[in-house]
Amino acid sequence: MTGHDIVVIGASAGGLKALSAVLGELPEDIRAAIFVVQHLAADKKSYLPKLLGDITDLPVRSPADDEAILAGHVYVAAPDHHLLLKGDRVRVSRGPQENRFRPSIDALFRSAARAHGSRVIGMVLTGYLDDGTVGLQTIKKRGGITVVQDPAEAEYPSMPMTALRYMTVDHTVPIADAGALLMRLVAEPPLPQEDFPTTTSLEIEANIADQVMNTKEFLENVERIGERTTFTCPDCNGAIWQIGDGEPLKVRCHVGHSFTGEIFAAEQRRNTESALWTAIRIMEERVTFSRLLAERLRKQNLLEEAEVHEKDARAVDDDVTRIRDLVLGTGIRSSRPGDLE
Repeated sequence: MTGHDIVVIGASAGGLKALSAVLGELPEDIRAAIFVVQHLAADKKSYLPKLLGDITDLPVRSPADDEAILAGHVYVAAPDHHLLLKGDRVRVSRGPQENRFRPSIDALFRSAARAHGSRVIGMVLTGYLDDGTVGLQTIKKRGGITVVQDPAEAEYPSMPMTALRYMTVDHTVPIADAGALLMRLVAEPPLPQEDFPTTTSLEIEANIADQVMNTKEFLENVERIGERTTFTCPDCNGAIWQIGDGEPLKVRCHVGHSFTGEIFAAEQRRNTESALWTAIRIMEERVTFSRLLAERLRKQNLLEEAEVHEKDARAVDDDVTRIRDLVLGTGIRSSRPGDLE
């Protein structure tokens, strides 16, 4: 092995155009295997391999599980499946979502860093939010090379900007120059791997994504790498551990769902809103039923009893209005700005 022969690329919104620009510049004799995660809808067929195959001479496909890695091939993650590397084989897994994504860029990058260390080139392209940053950090810690698309020209700059905020990236490049940069980096010799050993945390997180541990092992190992918090997982309601003390903040549950801080906060806001709408629905049912009872009691000339139910309906209806204002961002929210912040 004389160069960087493992290239992992992550993209989200705007990714097709950016990926096409990169792959379209690569020759068919490139001495590297290329792995692509583009965030995709889980319930729809992906045409990404065909679309990318139309713009490059390299073979492009979504691989089968345990397929051998071949240089000069492009492997694209399938919808609702993580794309992972394990030795010289590809792993295709429906393991737990990371940052609400499956496939996850971070999961691919982390598995590549674990399996191939300093031979890896990681590239983050256009996209929302921050998937890819933690994975790029892992690649760099293992001696690999990190690249991001210049956010000034990215269609959606959040992903490359987040990476630049939290780490020192080796190369920031306009998309038109990314293919040529990859070709140069592929030919460069990697740093000595013994200078960048793997860590216990990396091994455990890779095994969690690969789902190769039983329940007891999951619990024991997440305790080894994290500190238990009072929070619960937005996906499964399991206990949450904070992993390390670096930036960005990272949490995960023992099942395997993981989140960076901003995504976890967004999920808490979403769950809060969902809970409030559920409360509104239950309370509106109570209002309607109380008024039904009141009407029936009035027909029986039981006016005092009817008024008790009518008074309850009015009070609950007022509460519904206040909660609805809270959800919609008016009324209570304007006087108590911290409620949903």
